[in-house]
Amino acid sequence: MKFFRYLLFSAVFIFGAVSCKKDAENIWAVEIKEPAPKVEITDISKEFYNTGVPLEDFKQKYPWFQGSVSDEDYSTRRADTAEVKIYKEAISKIDIAKLNSDLTDLFSHIKYYFPEFKTPQVYLFSSVLSGIMEPVFYRDDVNMLFIDITGFMGENNPNYKGLEQYFQTSMNPQNIVPKVSEVLANYFVQPNPNHQKFIDEIIYQGKIMTLQDAFLPDFPDYLKMHYSQKQFEWATENEINIWNYFVENNLIFSDDLRLKERFINPGPFSKFYTEIDNESSPRVGIFTGWQITRKFFQQNPETKLTDFLKMNAQDIFNQSNYKPKY
Repeated sequence: MKFFRYLLFSAVFIFGAVSCKKDAENIWAVEIKEPAPKVEITDISKEFYNTGVPLEDFKQKYPWFQGSVSDEDYSTRRADTAEVKIYKEAISKIDIAKLNSDLTDLFSHIKYYFPEFKTPQVYLFSSVLSGIMEPVFYRDDVNMLFIDITGFMGENNPNYKGLEQYFQTSMNPQNIVPKVSEVLANYFVQPNPNHQKFIDEIIYQGKIMTLQDAFLPDFPDYLKMHYSQKQFEWATENEINIWNYFVENNLIFSDDLRLKERFINPGPFSKFYTEIDNESSPRVGIFTGWQITRKFFQQNPETKLTDFLKMNAQDIFNQSNYKPKY
């Protein structure tokens, strides 16, 4: 299989490919003349665990926070030293001032491309590790953004014992803003249920990643992919090998639903079903879709972002002329 031959020789060509590649102009580095209002984060758990704040006052201020928990259980939780300890450790790892600034910049970029976007109210809270698999969620009906700080305590944190390492890779404080950006990007990219081919899925993911580029033009690419730097380097260095594998195995236009699990969903690695699997980066289908959409904008730099999001996958692919080379 050519995949292995290319891998065998990739080390020879990688240096040359990287050294010859010129830094492309960042088309997303725009001037923001009308920034979004300055973000002022509210730390709900700070008040929740402050027993000096009467429970009734807390409930009136955040009537949606208690849910179905009884007052008795609520009071017990507030005084739980183990819960308080987790909260204090989690909040200690976050630079609130920097997060305010980064989110303000993020929202400003979103507003630049989508003027109708309104800056949401931002709340930090501690789920005591129960919500760490989806630590960021957005309530568009009330324009509230919630960030579970226990989902960003740092990979290999003792509190994450037993959690698969591949999840922990993106559980660092520096991953907060990219995850917020990704959650919000999903509101601007609508999947087409009638498109079931692999190309449709990777271009859909590429659109979300393109919004990441537009919303976070100064953030490192590896953070946008929720990769480690090593994982991003592997994907970048093996871009042509990945693409050749997809082409030679007739996967691009396949409607095999298992491809999503192999190349899109989170996991420790991608599933090529070869001995290279354990060395590979996960979610390479998303990475490939991203490179295709980036190539599209290199070929069509005048395309408006809103128009691009309405395009179908086949047209984007065709107009990208995506053919990675060493």
